[in-house]
Amino acid sequence: MSTETIWIGIGFLGQGLFFGRWVVQWIASERNAESRVPISFWYMSLIGGLITLTYAIYRMDPVFIAGQSVGAVVYLRNLVLIHRADHAKNAPGPQA
Repeated sequence: MSTETIWIGIGFLGQGLFFGRWVVQWIASERNAESRVPISFWYMSLIGGLITLTYAIYRMDPVFIAGQSVGAVVYLRNLVLIHRADHAKNAPGPQA
């Protein structure tokens, strides 16, 4: 197996994860009969985006690199906000 074939596989893996996030979101929304974005959507976005970014860097494609870099920042920020809200919700309240 050539190096090029391995990199193409890496690129497809990233794109597959990135696409799969929409399937996860669709299923969650159908189950709840309203639009939902589960936390797994953001993890799949981040992981798929970083794998795809790695492939874009290998290809030295500045357009693809810029798009995936900005996306990764947004996905990471959403995960931070979600975890911060969960932590605040689960923190003990003031004691009387």
